[in-house]
Amino acid sequence: MQEKKKTTLLAITIAVSLIAGVFSYQPFWSKISSFRPWTFGLDIAGGSYLIYEVDTSQINGVERESVLNGLRDVIERRVNLFGVSEPRVFITKSGERSRLVIELAGVKDIKQAIQEIGETPFLEFREVIEKPKEKSEEGEMELIGNSASTTIDFLPTALNGRFVKGAQVSLDNISGEGVVNIQFNNEGGKLFAEITERNIGKPLAIFLDNELLQMPTVQTKIEGGNAQITGNFTVKEAKGFVERFNAGALPAPITLVNQQTISPELGKDSLQKALLAGSIGTLLVILFMIGYYRKMGVFASIALLMYIALTLGIFKIIPITLTLSGIAGFILSIGMAVDANILVFERTKEELKKGRERETAIEEGFKRAWTSIRDSNISTIITSLTLYYFTSSFVKGFALALLIGVLISMFSAITITRALLRIFLKKS
Repeated sequence: MQEKKKTTLLAITIAVSLIAGVFSYQPFWSKISSFRPWTFGLDIAGGSYLIYEVDTSQINGVERESVLNGLRDVIERRVNLFGVSEPRVFITKSGERSRLVIELAGVKDIKQAIQEIGETPFLEFREVIEKPKEKSEEGEMELIGNSASTTIDFLPTALNGRFVKGAQVSLDNISGEGVVNIQFNNEGGKLFAEITERNIGKPLAIFLDNELLQMPTVQTKIEGGNAQITGNFTVKEAKGFVERFNAGALPAPITLVNQQTISPELGKDSLQKALLAGSIGTLLVILFMIGYYRKMGVFASIALLMYIALTLGIFKIIPITLTLSGIAGFILSIGMAVDANILVFERTKEELKKGRERETAIEEGFKRAWTSIRDSNISTIITSLTLYYFTSSFVKGFALALLIGVLISMFSAITITRALLRIFLKKS
């Protein structure tokens, strides 16, 4: 019964690997389905690369991080409206300088991209006007908002982001929910008092880049330049609102300092060379394993091919945007994937020299090699996580591919190779 269970599990793993291999091989997969084509980064697909300098000189240190995060989110939304596939928008820092980097894979018209991205986000407050809705030609009322008989218009006011000092998140002492506190300058406080006085009991809309952020109801005339928005926010929701609010409220203008158009031809050539190098490297690893470890090397090679198929399948299903650095990380992980097998096989050879039977020697080899395999892979995982969280752009792609590769290689080396040896390598 135990033997049958092992055989069934191995058969399922082989079947999944075969499916992953077909799924990963795009020339064949595209004939079957259009689901999940490979997504390539700017360095392979070509496109536009923009760098904006962010002026944070007028923002204090406490608010700077919130403003930069909000600015990134706002620009990312603009890029998404532009219809770009898998855009990359991120902030880089060098000392006191901050830059906004935008990678638009496949976008060749860089002037149109710059126009769509625009300039500093614009925050504004608008009054909400409800008015009776006219009947449609069929004589039926359309449902808008909470009423079937009214429609909503938004009336612009003189109050906008330049009158706002900023916003912060706090916690309600009773409910523990997130609360948003807004501060206006002197002129903004006067405008806000006038607006709230004539809108008591009515909603007041807050827009960023013509997109509605919030529409809180005014409870009373608010004077003094300080306002508070409540509304059953979680702390995370309140923080997200504050970041976007501050991006349009605080003076953090962006200036285009660098623009490039990258040709896809260079990326395709580099991709072909990387794939060729990966194929040759994999073949050399397989030849070495078979030549040195004989039968055990054959099973390790089969496990390696299954590892490649499974890893590529996971890359595609997530999906991960493939860059040249990410492909380099994956190719590196192929060589590392057999490290665990080598440790196991060397341990197994030591046990065989002691006179143990082959099956017992294999089990001891896996058991004794596990601690070394675990520790070496954990150190690589820590390095990959460090690179991913504390670097940017192409280095992140390398770190992510390496991290996923190491995690799957532990499964292929320990589980798949072990199952193959247990089932097919009989007692000598």
